[in-house]
Amino acid sequence: MEDSPYIPVFEATRGDLVESIHFGAATVVNSSGELVAHLGDPELVTFLRSSAKPFQAIPFLEEGGEERYHLTMEEVAILCASHTGTDEHVSVVSSLQKKIGIKESQLQCGTHPPTDRETRNRIIRTDEQLLPNRHNCSGKHTGMLAYAQMHGYALENYIDLQHPVQRKILSVFSEITDTPIDKVHIGIDGCSVPTFAIPLRNTAFGYSRLADSHNMDFARSFACQRIITCMTANPWVIAGPGKFDTRLMEVAGKKVVTKTGAEGYQALTVLPNAIKPGSPALGIALKISDGDLDGRVRPLVMLEILKQLKVLTQDELNALGSFSSRTITNFREIAVGEYKATFRLS
Repeated sequence: MEDSPYIPVFEATRGDLVESIHFGAATVVNSSGELVAHLGDPELVTFLRSSAKPFQAIPFLEEGGEERYHLTMEEVAILCASHTGTDEHVSVVSSLQKKIGIKESQLQCGTHPPTDRETRNRIIRTDEQLLPNRHNCSGKHTGMLAYAQMHGYALENYIDLQHPVQRKILSVFSEITDTPIDKVHIGIDGCSVPTFAIPLRNTAFGYSRLADSHNMDFARSFACQRIITCMTANPWVIAGPGKFDTRLMEVAGKKVVTKTGAEGYQALTVLPNAIKPGSPALGIALKISDGDLDGRVRPLVMLEILKQLKVLTQDELNALGSFSSRTITNFREIAVGEYKATFRLS
């Protein structure tokens, strides 16, 4: 893979051979925009997918949406979530919609089975109708409708790129990631709203600024602080039971804020003082080249990055052992190989 933006980051072994290799790229940036560490090409341009959700929530929050609708911290957090569709998640989304004065039927995210296994199995058994609030992006879509409602914009076409909601989100995203609008590549996400592709370095910079917004105006700084506070206070909202984003924030306390995106993307904020007293906020952006469809690669690589940056203690790493380098066992629980990281941060 000469001249590739990716490098080998993950191996699966079997016996005395490497059976599979996965490639990735990652960037670590501080809130001054300085490159702290990287794997592969920091300028790799790729879509954030759902890792963009914290940025997409900023316009609503910085213009007073939380106060206007008297939102709880859970309701703020679900604006940024890719939740797993549990009854608890649906309850938060439904409460949010009631306060805003919109209906579930107005969401244009579509439907899919919940990714929470227990909930999905129950729905299959009972033949329950799939509704939009079970969709992992229902919180984000509700927030977009809330922003439109707040300003009196049309609700029917809120997902269109030229709608005022989407134009404002793109503008804020451009500013906080320091990416000119004409350099932001735009596609359509799985939930039908615009999604953005920018260099990993710019995503990491944006994530660092969520936790260190000293050079922003008051409203934007406050919105970023609320996103950090509400996400770290409610990890269960952001993903769901046993999911990597939820478990990492549960275990690491108020050290990190993390948000998974589809196709092998992961973005993460390391909060100030997380490494040691006085350590700066950091942003990390990671992309696994093959999309990591079975989900085994991205968590392991991100934990290795956090380990090398000395963000997590050994006890915290042990508590997250099911996501980290580990022995592969077969169906009889016989050890047959290993999953392991294969890189050192540059």
